[in-house]
Amino acid sequence: MSLLAAVLCLVQEPTTVLGPEDQPAKMLETFLLGECSKQFELRRKAVEDLRTPDDIRRRQETLRGRFVAALGGFPERTPLRPTVVGKEERDGYRIEKVIYESRPNHHVTATLYLPPGKGPFPGAIMPIGHSSNGKAADYVQRGSILLAKSGIACLAYDPIGQGERMQLLDEAGRPAIKGSTAEHTRVGTNALLVGWCAATFRIWDGIRSLDYLASRPEIDAARLGCTGCSGGGTLTSYLMALDERIVAAAPSCYLTSLERLFATIGPQDAEQNIPGQVAFGMDHADYLLLHAPRPVLMLTGTRDFFDIQGAWATFREAKRAFGVLGRAEAVDLAEFDQTHGYPARHREGAAGWMRRWLLGIDEAVVEPDFPIAKDADLQCTSTGQVLTALGGVSAFDLVARRESELGPRRGKLTPEDLRVEVRRRIGLPGVIPPAAAVTTSGEFRREGYRILRGVTRTEPGIRLPFLRLSPDRPKEAAWILYAAGEGKAAALEKGGRVDRWAGDGQVVLALDLRGMGELRGSDFKESFLAMHLGRPLLGQRTLDLLAVMAGSGDGCHLVGTGQAAPAALHAALFEPRARRVTLEGMVISWSKVARTPQAANQLGNVVPGALEAYDLPDLAAALAPRPLEILSPVDPAGRALSQAELEEAYEPARASYKAAGALESLVLRAAP
Repeated sequence: MSLLAAVLCLVQEPTTVLGPEDQPAKMLETFLLGECSKQFELRRKAVEDLRTPDDIRRRQETLRGRFVAALGGFPERTPLRPTVVGKEERDGYRIEKVIYESRPNHHVTATLYLPPGKGPFPGAIMPIGHSSNGKAADYVQRGSILLAKSGIACLAYDPIGQGERMQLLDEAGRPAIKGSTAEHTRVGTNALLVGWCAATFRIWDGIRSLDYLASRPEIDAARLGCTGCSGGGTLTSYLMALDERIVAAAPSCYLTSLERLFATIGPQDAEQNIPGQVAFGMDHADYLLLHAPRPVLMLTGTRDFFDIQGAWATFREAKRAFGVLGRAEAVDLAEFDQTHGYPARHREGAAGWMRRWLLGIDEAVVEPDFPIAKDADLQCTSTGQVLTALGGVSAFDLVARRESELGPRRGKLTPEDLRVEVRRRIGLPGVIPPAAAVTTSGEFRREGYRILRGVTRTEPGIRLPFLRLSPDRPKEAAWILYAAGEGKAAALEKGGRVDRWAGDGQVVLALDLRGMGELRGSDFKESFLAMHLGRPLLGQRTLDLLAVMAGSGDGCHLVGTGQAAPAALHAALFEPRARRVTLEGMVISWSKVARTPQAANQLGNVVPGALEAYDLPDLAAALAPRPLEILSPVDPAGRALSQAELEEAYEPARASYKAAGALESLVLRAAP
């Protein structure tokens, strides 16, 4: 089709159903924020009932257990195998460059700043914000030096994806994923599938860094602290909540409230999103409560993008809880008229707080001017990257190893047990009402059929636009429910499959699932909001399809393409009215995603912990003997796969269909 013809076609065939006043790109986000608000209100009522120290302790115990469970638990402690690779005396302090292993052969690079003398000194760890140069960042060096000059040792360590710990390198040894937050999201996406998340790696690195600091003979392990900014403020908040060795903490430019965070900038980096967090009632104030009654100072900026209103609301809630425990003086907030960052005023506040609670010296700290090192001078490895200098395993390797461990456990559930397990993991309600109140907004014609534009509601707040292709001479055959990852407009390709179906007399309903087509918004933001609610987007899209099929009465041919295909596969598991299923362009399996560092556009279809119980081929096997077509599947990076790769991945489905005597009902066809 020529460009002019395509333009004319669009003019003549308006496929858009919703108007600007409907704000379709914001519909899903608005719905998710509304669902979060319900949970925030439930949490507020629970917090209002905290009257006694025992109430506080019960909440601490419950939330800490849920927090660790959401992280997937922690591995056993293994030898740190620390190595000091360099030492340097400086003006008023000294440094050591160190390497240790937070997990076997998983290396951490760090700089230890020590006060003069033999000690034992109090010590603090400094998790790092999203600076590409990690521990060498200007604010990290200045904060660490100030602590050392104030009599407190400081261990600043590189996070994964930063400094010397890039987790994926190209052939030239350069970062293969541009930007620390992008790498964290890739790690987090893969990790979610095996029951972990990005925070699992970051928190364990912090715990093992505390282990290393406490093991040093110069350090008094009974006087440990933690302070960091932004992403480092996130980790400070997590660590002070989970590790009771942290006596004093000072998170900077992070703590607000989830309610204000979501209402302003929205969910942030992968490790700042804990699966199910909103659903199980843990907000930012709970990091302070879990740390109580040990001292904590919130360092905030009036003009920070981590909202100051939320920070004060969190502080007030924490102040009340600390008061119930008789330690109101142990929590404080310092607000400075500044934007996001860890400026001198924050560094001075952190150092003063640590001196007060770790040294018993309550006096103001003023940061003098002093030189800092060049990045290369703090380098611990010979090449500047642990993977090229030391080999070892990356976070991606650890996820792939975990997937290998889980693989033999899958494929053993009965169909009924599989449905129970899948329903739980995708957050699917037990009862799904039929889609409500179809409204129409005009129609247009093609030769042999007309196309009706309309909207249906599958859940309060979710209105899905559709195109209904109604033949002039309809056949008495099952209608077709068509969900395309790129949106319903794909159904109207002239001469395409849907056009031929309608021309051949079959009724087709082409539907935009939430977050797709006209409703496409921010997949990153919506995916994490949904996971906070314990309702992954895939589960919500599955609900959309089930609600539409429940309202139809008759059986249908269910077709899902691209990003919509996994939802169609899940819907078919629960709905026998999907009498025939076609999946085209679907990612071949989640096990492949978990093993692919460069997986693309997978976050929206991730189900946390899915690979602990099932994979996409297991769902396909459970559909036997219904007709099932899997056409032109792709790998996690979106590339076409061979027939051999398809056959290998779906061998369980072949076996299931053979056992059901329906081998001819399963079609596996790779792209030409």
